[in-house]
Amino acid sequence: MTRESAGGPGDDDGDSVVYDLAADCTADDLEEGRSYLAEINGIVEYGVFVDVSDSVSGLVHESVLDGTYGVGDELVVELESVRDNGDLAFEPSDTESYTLETVEHDYALTGTNRLEANVGDQIHLEGEVVQVKQTGGPTIFHVSDEYGVVPCAAFEEAGVRAYPSIEVGDVVRVTGSPERHEGSVQIEVDGLTKLDGEIEAEARERLEAALEERAQPHDVEPLIDWPAFEKLRPNLEEVATRLRRTVLEGRPIRVRHHADGDGMCAAVPVQIALERFIAEVHEDDDAPQHLIKRLPAKAPFYEMEDATRDLNFALEDREKHGQQLPLLLMLDNGSTAEDVPAYETLAHYDIPIVAIDHHHPDPEAVEGLLDAHVNPYLHDEDYRITTGMLCVELARMIFPELTDELRHIPAVAGLSDRSKADAMGDYLALADEEGYDEQRLQDLSEALDYAAFWLRYNSGDQLITDLLQIDSDDEERHRELVEFFADRARTEVDEQLEAAMSHLEHEDLANGAHLYRIDVENYAHRFTYPAPGKTTGEIHDRKIEETGDPVITVGYGPDFAVLRSDGVRLDIPVMVSELEEEVPGAGVSGGGHLVVGSIKFVTGKREDVIDALVEKMAEADIDEELSAAAPIDD
Repeated sequence: MTRESAGGPGDDDGDSVVYDLAADCTADDLEEGRSYLAEINGIVEYGVFVDVSDSVSGLVHESVLDGTYGVGDELVVELESVRDNGDLAFEPSDTESYTLETVEHDYALTGTNRLEANVGDQIHLEGEVVQVKQTGGPTIFHVSDEYGVVPCAAFEEAGVRAYPSIEVGDVVRVTGSPERHEGSVQIEVDGLTKLDGEIEAEARERLEAALEERAQPHDVEPLIDWPAFEKLRPNLEEVATRLRRTVLEGRPIRVRHHADGDGMCAAVPVQIALERFIAEVHEDDDAPQHLIKRLPAKAPFYEMEDATRDLNFALEDREKHGQQLPLLLMLDNGSTAEDVPAYETLAHYDIPIVAIDHHHPDPEAVEGLLDAHVNPYLHDEDYRITTGMLCVELARMIFPELTDELRHIPAVAGLSDRSKADAMGDYLALADEEGYDEQRLQDLSEALDYAAFWLRYNSGDQLITDLLQIDSDDEERHRELVEFFADRARTEVDEQLEAAMSHLEHEDLANGAHLYRIDVENYAHRFTYPAPGKTTGEIHDRKIEETGDPVITVGYGPDFAVLRSDGVRLDIPVMVSELEEEVPGAGVSGGGHLVVGSIKFVTGKREDVIDALVEKMAEADIDEELSAAAPIDD
């Protein structure tokens, strides 16, 4: 017999092919009618035993043999039969010349239950490496395949990097056995190889198709019928796809949100939806804890302090834990020119940024820095569609099983930001069906604001979920906690206003509006609840109720002013831009909604800025349809 290597023609022009099984092939890799290259490993009087691979052996009976053979000789055979006891019988193949083709073991790519169902058995996994973490023992490769992300533990000497040539982004083939470890199941690696060439290309194509399909958001009907929301729905679906894909890729997510009621109503549902999807995708039980962080922000924009801290933590996590750099999700802030310096800081690294906001945006400033931007103003709507309302629908697109826990949240978000949207009636009715009447919702809004103040830069995950009663089933504790926080908030507001109201300055503007001013730095308690923004808002509310007329309220300190307006057509972002030019050297910055916002300036120019601001307010048109939104803390 003559033979040539795979791909070369034999004497018969390659019409005959003999298959050479790889060492790890099993009987499942055999096919009837195919010829296989075997090696004789034993001779008995009734035939010869042959090895077709390390684990596949069988007998060629002497009745079908012609000639003499020795141990170690090669023999081309075909599978004749499989006995009832599993023994294999082969017969010689009538092949004079052939092309030899290697066959790799055809491991089955196991499905979603691939680890638990195969504990202790050898399995095969093909996927992309999304994280490489060196521990004091094994190297942990997190590999993303069609079904999820699997931790694979490769052992060398303690603390020594296994397979040092394998990096994040490589497509690999892993063989090993699933084993239980600290409550989770991981693959203990027997072999790990990097794919290349056509095999890699085919694997990437298969993985990409599966990832794209699984990243698609769920098609959920909105909680209420609201034509204004429908304009934004396609944008939210794109963000939901982006976030689900980020989870499937094993990339961390950092959620930055405004630390107020609407911000928390936006961020917490999305956080929990992502945590549950992460738990579904990742075999590592600790993955939700490590792959998503929710971080409140006091300012209504992304501050440089927050950006540099986020970047530093991301780089440290990449160095220490082998994580990819995160996606940044901005909620209830992130739409204005004030965000640009922080965004530009992150632009030096691979950190995608997605913003969902309802503050008045500056799209020209931020669009080139955002990978996705959802804002009602971009669709001829306004702040009355709150970020919390949007993000409840986003959370449901990501993980719809959360729906029953979220039905009351849009109403809380709307009351927190004093939305006058037509849909508020429907949201209040929906919440009422869940046992939340309007007074209970108001209490919850106050409790969230109070908790956010004292938490400061802490996310307070368990406390906030207990207050919102999401991912929490202790009804009694929820009610007692909300009542306690709401009562404390109202008591401390009353104490603050008792001290402040006598120092309120009043004047009638030329346009007929009442202007109230107060120096909150000198005539309100500092470093306690309520903050200057909340104090100004509470004074504003009382004066609206007292007068029934259009009211503007300004609470100011050495270098800031907080603005509230009802019944007056202000455009605070435009006013800020004008003041930047009209009061040179004042360092004016700020923004917010059209009729509620905050301004910063240098201390020495406070009087000039406030005077110029009052002049603009006096020129504004009266429009009793306009009302102030929620407090902005300073």
